[in-house]
Amino acid sequence: MKLSTTALSLLLPGLLCCMGGDKPDYRKVHFDALFVDTHNDVVQRVLAGEDLSHRTAHGHSDLPRFIEGGVDVELFSIWVPPGKTARGYYEQAVEQMDSIDALARRNPGRMAMGRTADSIDSLVAAGKFVGLFGVEGGHVIEDDLTKLEYFSSRGARYMTLTWNNSTDWATSASDETDASSPPEHPGLTDFGRQVVRRMNDLGMLVDVSHVGEQTFRDVMAVTRKPVIASHSSVWNISRHRRNLKDYQLDAIRDNGGVVFINFAPWFIDSTFGRKEAEMRRKEARRIDSIQAGIPGDGFMKDLYSAEQLAADYDPIRPTIDQVLDHFDYVARRIGVDHVGVGSDFDGITVAPAGLRDVTQFPELTRGLLERGYSVEDVEKILGGNFMRVLRAAESR
Repeated sequence: MKLSTTALSLLLPGLLCCMGGDKPDYRKVHFDALFVDTHNDVVQRVLAGEDLSHRTAHGHSDLPRFIEGGVDVELFSIWVPPGKTARGYYEQAVEQMDSIDALARRNPGRMAMGRTADSIDSLVAAGKFVGLFGVEGGHVIEDDLTKLEYFSSRGARYMTLTWNNSTDWATSASDETDASSPPEHPGLTDFGRQVVRRMNDLGMLVDVSHVGEQTFRDVMAVTRKPVIASHSSVWNISRHRRNLKDYQLDAIRDNGGVVFINFAPWFIDSTFGRKEAEMRRKEARRIDSIQAGIPGDGFMKDLYSAEQLAADYDPIRPTIDQVLDHFDYVARRIGVDHVGVGSDFDGITVAPAGLRDVTQFPELTRGLLERGYSVEDVEKILGGNFMRVLRAAESR
């Protein structure tokens, strides 16, 4: 059997280790590297009243756990549920940014907010955990480019053009794949093209996670800068509408962009959704009883009730090895320069076995090294690729 050049480049370092070289210490590699996670939804828990300054009893993240897991840079997702309309989307998004800025102010010795690649470098060198923002869902700009500019000025380094809902100017993957009610005009409108061009001008990364395939094609035809998929995985492994097909991976490579792998079980294992539905059907009464005692909206009820159902999820949750399969697929298809980490922690109710929360990020590094990636390539995956693409976005 012949191996491709890419496959050989991934396997050779591991083979050399086995022939007598010392195996790298995965924890040293992890904590020496710059580690960037491009998507975390813990802001929703902050809005529910949790103080992330202290180790918390819920979810996947808080400041002590970020530090324990060797996270240097976290992009906090600014996501306003599209049905939450008592106040404007823009106003709610600004409030979310304020909540993370306040967290940084309460913890000046441990945390700081970044804006640019250079600021990230200086703050990490000073020993700080660095927060930035990623806007999830273009509906929060309310069809107003000045609001987009405001988010950029506050440290939003990317914007996902849609969430599951479409905007007036871009269609989502959810809507483009809805056979019962397909969009009349899929893709970007003229205003949508203006949004992409303005993001290029501002140095904001255009994020194609969540967008429909026609929107994706339109973005790639318009953008002058590399794009990212901040939290997506591989269609050919798990055929979920949010995952990327081969032609999309190839286009992102050709554009110089990066795919950041999402840990959501539905995106990692194509059988998970069926197994979960069956488990929840069997446990419906117990789940209803658990959720009745949990305050907050549906998302918080699902997040906190999943913790109480951990033993029920254990037999069906995907493994860290299955997550690593997605990293391998992207690296072999389009190159190790085009893959990174976009966990979606605290935006997913169930995490894979071996990646239960942010403290287990070092296990991801161990898995990559055990699969034969060189230390240099692991450093690219953990954070180097994000910094490269951010600098490219910032360039004039």
